[in-house]
Amino acid sequence: MMRADDAVAGAGICALRDPAGPRRLWGAIIALVVLWPLFQGAGFQLSSLLDANNLHVIGGFLAGFVPPETSAEFGSYLWQATLETLAIATLGLLLAFVLAVPLSYWASSAAREKATQNPLARGVLTVLRGIPELVWALVFVRVFGLGPAAGVLALGLTYGGMLGKVYAEILESEDGTAARALLRTGSPRAVALLYGLLPLASKELVSYTVYRWECAIRASVVMGFVGAGGLGQLMDQAMKMLNGGEACSILLVFMALVLLADVLSNALRRALDVTPAARASAWGVRSMAVLAALLAGVVASWQLLDMDLWALFTGDAASAMADFVTGFFPPDTSREWLWAVAVGIWETLAISVVGTLLAAVAGMVLALPKFRAPWNVVLNVLRSVPELVWATITALAVGLGPFAGALALALHTAGVLGRLYAEALENAPVAPAQALRRSGSSRALAFLYGTLPGAAPQLLAYTLYRWEMNIRMAAILGFVGAGGLGQLLYFKLSLFHYAEASTVIIAMLLLSIAVDQASAWLRRAMR
Repeated sequence: MMRADDAVAGAGICALRDPAGPRRLWGAIIALVVLWPLFQGAGFQLSSLLDANNLHVIGGFLAGFVPPETSAEFGSYLWQATLETLAIATLGLLLAFVLAVPLSYWASSAAREKATQNPLARGVLTVLRGIPELVWALVFVRVFGLGPAAGVLALGLTYGGMLGKVYAEILESEDGTAARALLRTGSPRAVALLYGLLPLASKELVSYTVYRWECAIRASVVMGFVGAGGLGQLMDQAMKMLNGGEACSILLVFMALVLLADVLSNALRRALDVTPAARASAWGVRSMAVLAALLAGVVASWQLLDMDLWALFTGDAASAMADFVTGFFPPDTSREWLWAVAVGIWETLAISVVGTLLAAVAGMVLALPKFRAPWNVVLNVLRSVPELVWATITALAVGLGPFAGALALALHTAGVLGRLYAEALENAPVAPAQALRRSGSSRALAFLYGTLPGAAPQLLAYTLYRWEMNIRMAAILGFVGAGGLGQLLYFKLSLFHYAEASTVIIAMLLLSIAVDQASAWLRRAMR
């Protein structure tokens, strides 16, 4: 007969077993089989991070960041570039808004007698947002030359596609009862949207537009790396000359700019969160002040950049644009080039997956500490530095190639995911973890089996969303030598091989669409 203490020990062992253990084990094995080739495609090599020569180069470069450059002459250039960055972001978003409003109207099924969507409008929005703004900027720089005009046009096109898609989805998600009632009384669809849906959706529409302005500031810095003006162009010059002091000053100003944009956008969103009854008394004066400030910002931005957008598409400029565009058709479909593009697609996919996975691990580690203040500073620094700047630094640490791109994505995305993960863990149900702690489980087991399962759906959703964003960024990190499709595109445009460049741009678009669809399918499967 089994002794009593043996029975108790056996029961304890059974209690410690994870009933989902075999399924988790098989999932881990399958993940390793799938991810191993991707890590190979990204050139993942930890040994290169510890190479003495690489450490010496990166150490010398980072040491040059101290002290920052503070001369009056450089300060003047920095101030001008900062204003130019704000102006590019503001005018680019204005152009995006002008494009998004009619496109979202045509694409949306809201306030229609039959719930049908316009496939042509949806296709235009897909193309606009599927091609990264840095690619548009590089193309426009080739047509119109260096300067902020290329950045404004690039932001306008890509963000026009993003705004149009989200505007249409917001309108479709609202209660359409009032709009349908107006349609039944004979009102035109535009009137039904204006008076039946727009008042309900105004808060979300304004909130998302303000968020996009934040993103536009970051994007305007990145586009300067291909000559589209602003802080990015100044940063590119400093990095190429290995002038760490100037690069440090530019990064500090950029982080302050991002922080200021966050504060302003959060203030506007908090104002929109006020209940309608409380908002009614002051909203009229407040809205007039906001509109006046927006108008002043647009006018100041226009005067600062001194651009004539109409002239860009008339006369000699229009002829040059037409000649440039026709050079992209037909795309090069030779077997050798298609194979090179396929390799670029694989590298780009590998960079995005490896970078996102490394960021997820680092973000979770940074999200765990309870005392958040110092870790929030780390997260803000990581996400405030653009991926292209990180790629320039990581290329010094591990050499040119896709591994530098994966590390750059990981560093920037860790700052984004760490903040989102911390919020998701704080909002997870606390009862399961508390029950496990009362039963004698350790803090680690209570987190793994109590807190983490409750937050897992949100964590996975955030990770997949960032993967969608990272595939677009991975496609352009090659502009600074980090491999993938971006490196192919940069070389071909530099050599004026536009037919081959066209094939790369089409591949970028198709890859972006495929990842969007795969991410959406995974999110649905995990619900």
